[in-house]
Amino acid sequence: MSGSNGNASAGVLRAADAAACASRGYEVQQLAARVAACADQADAALARLSGVEMGTWESPAGRAYRTALSLQAASLRRSRTALQEASAAVLRHAQAVMMSAAGTG
Repeated sequence: MSGSNGNASAGVLRAADAAACASRGYEVQQLAARVAACADQADAALARLSGVEMGTWESPAGRAYRTALSLQAASLRRSRTALQEASAAVLRHAQAVMMSAAGTG
């Protein structure tokens, strides 16, 4: 009889593990959404940055300003790309955790 109790106990443990994995998977999905929101904010900042550019200002100060603005925009584009890639990686991890939860239960 103790063998069947052990199997029942293992089943309860596996179900608890699956529930914990599912919960972690959901939390990781939420993290992916927050990272994606950061990428969206970077997009919005890029749009505002392009609106600030003063193309008609031809003085040395205007050229220096446009150069600095261009460098900042390039950096922000790289950051946005990195955030998009990070969001995709976190989402893939969340899906792997959810698959693990499904396989455990």
